[in-house]
Amino acid sequence: MLRTAFTPKWLGMLVVVVLVALAFIRLGMWQLGIAQGEAEREAIERARATAVVDVTSLLRPATPFPNSAVSARVSAVGEYAEGQFLVPNRRLGEQKGYWLVTPFVVASSGVRLPVLRGFTTKADALDTPPPTGRRTLVGGLSPSEPPVSDARPLPSGQLASIDASVLVNLWPGETYSAFVFLDIEDPEAPVDRALTRLPTPLGDTELQLRNAAYALQWWVFAGFALWLWWRMVRDAHRRSENGSREPVDPTPEH
Repeated sequence: MLRTAFTPKWLGMLVVVVLVALAFIRLGMWQLGIAQGEAEREAIERARATAVVDVTSLLRPATPFPNSAVSARVSAVGEYAEGQFLVPNRRLGEQKGYWLVTPFVVASSGVRLPVLRGFTTKADALDTPPPTGRRTLVGGLSPSEPPVSDARPLPSGQLASIDASVLVNLWPGETYSAFVFLDIEDPEAPVDRALTRLPTPLGDTELQLRNAAYALQWWVFAGFALWLWWRMVRDAHRRSENGSREPVDPTPEH
């Protein structure tokens, strides 16, 4: 059968079939991307429609982070304090850079809340102090990150993760075991083009089943195209074998 498959006719057809299969696979990936994009868009819309609650109603100092508060929309009134730091080895798309985290003293509790103000590619971002004065923040809540056990020594002003167990020894007073992805700030801080705000992670989102089904359909077509080529080669090989085995008429010629 391999001898039949490697003939110019069937190799040429295989090239065509592979190109068609690759096109089907790309169409499937495109449909899957649409499904994921729509799921994320709906999740973002649901998150923005969620009521904003005061951060002190969900968090208590020196207590574990409640699982029900993951990605909750919270607000806090207070002021930024000294002690901001960078978290290296973070990515935004294809860019590699840092998270800029600043302590925010919540006025009603006096507890420090780590605020992820954004992503930057500049290692000197700490040279720009945070905005001053009383302000209101709104953002998505996230639990404190775990410690990085194999982290190498970092430059001054950098930490391997947003780890509350480390921050309590760096910042005075109490610190919440959480941090906030900053979304809205009032009054709005001066525009810093080197700093990009990050959306709150949405966790698991449900795919749009219709688009996911279309993606699966394209992948089935790709597999069917390859299977059809194999089936045609097999049938051609069997016909060739049957033709070579036809009996010769033993009747002598007169």
